[in-house]
Amino acid sequence: MTTATAIPGLVAGTWNIDPIHSEVSFTVRHLMVSKVRGLFTKFEGQITVAGTLLDSAVTATVDMNSIDTRDEGRDNHIRSADFFEVEKYPTMTFRSTAIRPDGGDYVLVGDLTIKDNTREVAFALEFNGVSPDPWGGTRAGFTASGEINRKDYGVDIHIPMDGGGVVVGDKIKINLEVEAVLQG
Repeated sequence: MTTATAIPGLVAGTWNIDPIHSEVSFTVRHLMVSKVRGLFTKFEGQITVAGTLLDSAVTATVDMNSIDTRDEGRDNHIRSADFFEVEKYPTMTFRSTAIRPDGGDYVLVGDLTIKDNTREVAFALEFNGVSPDPWGGTRAGFTASGEINRKDYGVDIHIPMDGGGVVVGDKIKINLEVEAVLQG
């Protein structure tokens, strides 16, 4: 078993995700020739580190209205019923179900819910370290990445292109850079 104390500085307790120093981003194929990148600017979450690291848990909520792809027209279209339908489904949630070792890193498994569709997703998880901060707190860093199929979550818009292919790809790569603060 991997204990929290086996990772220097990572102690059992509740760690709140710091949205100012974290990022929830994604990449999707566009017009079959390039990738569009975007992120969500509003989110919150907690990491509950247990005495045994593999018994730890992660929960997170993302405000779907906070999408930013650097194009206001595209962002508004993604918020519409064609994609996320944010008026009806304002949040995306994640709740972990397992953490398992994978070489020197980990795999974080959990239930991702988008538009009331819940599917299991696995994220490659890297622990980046623990450090004191200038305000007397303790911070931990994590990097996670995974891939989903947007159609599994009811985001099933299909815009074919002349000559074959589609405007928006099905595979979405999710990237997380998380800085979490240990709570008192």
